[in-house]
Amino acid sequence: MTGKNRIRIYADTSVFGGVFDAEFVKASSAFIDQVRAGKFHLVISPLVEKEISIASANVLDFYHSVVPLTERLPVTEAAIRLQDAYLEAGIISPRWSSDALHVAYATVSGCQMIVSWNFRHIVHYQKIGLYNAINIKEGYFNIGIHSPQEVIEYEEEGL
Repeated sequence: MTGKNRIRIYADTSVFGGVFDAEFVKASSAFIDQVRAGKFHLVISPLVEKEISIASANVLDFYHSVVPLTERLPVTEAAIRLQDAYLEAGIISPRWSSDALHVAYATVSGCQMIVSWNFRHIVHYQKIGLYNAINIKEGYFNIGIHSPQEVIEYEEEGL
């Protein structure tokens, strides 16, 4: 899929750092390679930019090489209101409010999914349904919440 038919995917900060993490490097790199190939329309937020600003030099350099391929979202009141709704629902505690804001940015910007390596507060079976219940209640659509490993395209071997 290229052009206008590409899937809009929000990537949180963990995806960029994942390229330099032994556990996540293969899937993170494959995901970014598929973004570069035009399979996905990558979306990032001011929160990603803020969080990445304190990353190591290699993560920052990699991130800056990918930024020209992305749609950069503005700060929006709608995202902050949705984040507040997630927190009020008790999906996660205020201590982890930035994780709720990632999901909110992805949702209000109309992304079909968010990718993250955050299995505690974002990509977790108990959280996904709760985020989507609030999305529906607040007038938004469900959003797919996955790890990069779940969305990359794999080449079939031995067929």
